[in-house]
Amino acid sequence: MTVRTALRLTRARRADAAPCAAILHEWIAETGWFPTADPVSARPQAVAEMIRRGRVTVARADGIAGFAAVEGRFLRCLYVARGWRGQGVGRALLDDAKARSKGNLRLWTFRANMRARQFYQREGFAEVQRTDGAGNEEGLPDIEMLWRQEGTR
Repeated sequence: MTVRTALRLTRARRADAAPCAAILHEWIAETGWFPTADPVSARPQAVAEMIRRGRVTVARADGIAGFAAVEGRFLRCLYVARGWRGQGVGRALLDDAKARSKGNLRLWTFRANMRARQFYQREGFAEVQRTDGAGNEEGLPDIEMLWRQEGTR
């Protein structure tokens, strides 16, 4: 898969908070199994705080095509705008996160999110544990996944 327009990954700016939150809200609106209409983590203020801390990378191509937030070796989130899915944006953001992770990267994804689970498995992530969702804001069963660069502990 190739990106149809030149894609640039850059550190997010304060002005990117609302467009990134809009991508997340778009995903929530089209995801029937997701129970929360306005989770705290999807509010522009929450995204702005992640940006302020320097944790967000955006994929730019005719606007923001997607974004990822990374804390150390933990991928907090990765979302791609509807019109850009399947174009290599998610892979580019994930490759960037992997490159900055020093050989291993963890994430949580919802069990119901089959598309994300398949994507991460294709990209070398393996399941570490499952929970009943009691520990997340949404109360949804989730899965912790781990990617390790070959030769890394």
